[in-house]
Amino acid sequence: MSEQVQSTPQPTSSLSGIVWALALIPLVLLGIISALIVQTNGGLSELVGPPLEQVNIQRITLPQSGQIVLEIVNDGPQEVTIPQVMVDEAYWQFSAEPSTTIPRFGSATFTINYPWVYEEAHQIVLITELGTTFDAEIAVAVETPQASTELFLRFGLVGVYVGIVPVLLGMLWYPFMKRLGTQGMNFVLSLTIGLLIFLAIGTWLDAVEFANELPTFWQGVPMVIFIALMSLGILLVLGAVRGDNETTPLGIAYRIALGIGLHNLGEGLAIGAAFALGEAALGTFLILGFTIHNITEGVGIAAPIVRKNPGLQHFAMLLLLAGGPALLGTWIGGFAFNPILATIFLAIGIGAILQVVWEVGKLVARDNARLNQPVVNWVNLSGLVIGILVMYLTAFLVKF
Repeated sequence: MSEQVQSTPQPTSSLSGIVWALALIPLVLLGIISALIVQTNGGLSELVGPPLEQVNIQRITLPQSGQIVLEIVNDGPQEVTIPQVMVDEAYWQFSAEPSTTIPRFGSATFTINYPWVYEEAHQIVLITELGTTFDAEIAVAVETPQASTELFLRFGLVGVYVGIVPVLLGMLWYPFMKRLGTQGMNFVLSLTIGLLIFLAIGTWLDAVEFANELPTFWQGVPMVIFIALMSLGILLVLGAVRGDNETTPLGIAYRIALGIGLHNLGEGLAIGAAFALGEAALGTFLILGFTIHNITEGVGIAAPIVRKNPGLQHFAMLLLLAGGPALLGTWIGGFAFNPILATIFLAIGIGAILQVVWEVGKLVARDNARLNQPVVNWVNLSGLVIGILVMYLTAFLVKF
């Protein structure tokens, strides 16, 4: 008879400890090597050049007459000392909080007592102790708005004009769309896809513009890409977990409203910041342009729910979700603009809009399958193209 030898399993706890030890060994060695590199300058001490200085002028404000305030971030590899400041080719005294020496990833606020001239341009130059210069320009000198009830209401009214009003006007086409046949609705849904594609591209460009204003260490553009992909992936996974293969039309409408709302947040930020910096010389024309440009957003929100009226309550919620962020963006842009948060929210908006494009596309595909027609046909293609063209042509009113 042959004897069967059974191997005795090792305790799970000891195996777990060994596994964790094996995982930590490379990290410990990496730490030792990193410390050695820093201590010896990588063995290239004799070849090390002069220090590399880099700062980012995050924001310039004019809180009162005769005063300029700069918010500065050190995004270079080492600390930077800025002992001198020039304004319009002349040296000026200034104060720095907490110090003129800014550590890596640190920030400081410089206050310059300079008699700036209303509506004129001014050039500012920061000079480090090593002689490196960093320039900034005040394109149009106007006093930075201070928070007040009156200005709060005025900025809010601008947000209503560019966010709430156009979405509401677009939704008023709902009774007309209810009378369209299946082919007509597929045209409108394809038009919605077209305008969403344009909004996704526009949101991407706005996010990249804000990202380029961030300190280098934020890696603005890659951050936009990664956040957009993550938000798209999360929304797709959530839909799959819910078994959302047959997403309800009302659910699609809410997702469209959310994506448009995040896009309108970016528009509000840009408008508020432009007015705060005195750069919206065509203020009335700018507001009018955004109102006309955004009217198709209401059409896109109402399109998925034409076959079943969800009630006035849902229409009100959709309107608030899509248009309300424009008010919020205008207030933030006018009083406390933050390019980091603006970049993050717009990147999330890109992912949300792309997910909605996917959902509306599936809706169009199901309708064409019921009609035994291909998804790519002249009706759908013309709707897609017209949707993009309408957004593109009306964008002429807000690009200058």
